[in-house]
Amino acid sequence: MIVIIDYGAGNLRSVQKALEQLGYQSLITRDKTEIRTAKAIILPGVGSFDSAIKELRQHGLEGIIQEVIARKIPFLGICLGYQLLFQTSEEGSEKGLGIIEGAAKRFNFTGTSFSNHQIPHMGWNRLLIKHKNPLLKDIPEGSMVYFAHSYYPDPKDKAIIMTETDYGLNFASSIAKDNLFGIQFHPEKSGEVGLKMLKNFGSMLSK
Repeated sequence: MIVIIDYGAGNLRSVQKALEQLGYQSLITRDKTEIRTAKAIILPGVGSFDSAIKELRQHGLEGIIQEVIARKIPFLGICLGYQLLFQTSEEGSEKGLGIIEGAAKRFNFTGTSFSNHQIPHMGWNRLLIKHKNPLLKDIPEGSMVYFAHSYYPDPKDKAIIMTETDYGLNFASSIAKDNLFGIQFHPEKSGEVGLKMLKNFGSMLSK
């Protein structure tokens, strides 16, 4: 069973439908026992950093997330769910989960040669593979995925960057650290590539 953490984000059902299409059972929940006993966990996210982290804390989920990651349960943060794993975000003043050192930063092209780049970064863009990982199995260099974001994760440890994407700068579009994965794009909106990545994640189900 893959647990999708429910903290009021808007794309929970679309992630669940993608998993169902792949034949994986999933459960949308904020129940602590169900999260603790999950075989794998997804933290999706649409919205603002501060409101999302406050929702997680209000439901007592911050410590649970830190616990299951420490226990090596496969964990995938998607879009805002990826950014919440960091210490801070330029989007707000609240502290993040602090599992990954670094911050989510805002795209700012003012006064640069990329001033024509629109914010948010919206639409299809390429994955530039930095290092291979089981999550990227059978996903070729340059694969196109779907983005919708104004902030980008900037991890302190560059060795955990799995892919980069060029949007005026090369940002960490995905990371991998042991059992922990974060992706900035939306796999449920990224066609066959996104489904393949979710399938690869599902194959890591904790035994």
